[in-house]
Amino acid sequence: MMIAFEVKGQFKASARSWQDFTIEVASVDEAAAVEKTFSLMGSRHRVKRQFVRIEAVRVLGPEEITDQRIKYLLEAGS
Repeated sequence: MMIAFEVKGQFKASARSWQDFTIEVASVDEAAAVEKTFSLMGSRHRVKRQFVRIEAVRVLGPEEITDQRIKYLLEAGS
């Protein structure tokens, strides 16, 4: 069963600056949510894993989800 997670962290945007991010992902568990985040950051921003810092991962309730794609994935799996 898929669960919605909110992942917060930073990625290296340039040689001297780190950019904060918050992303919502649907995943089976917390470890898979972190892996999905690394994958998404790499594909969207061309950032290697070593330049992504994960600071917090938390489970989202159904009323807290703001990303419509995640909402759809969770509803389709029910």
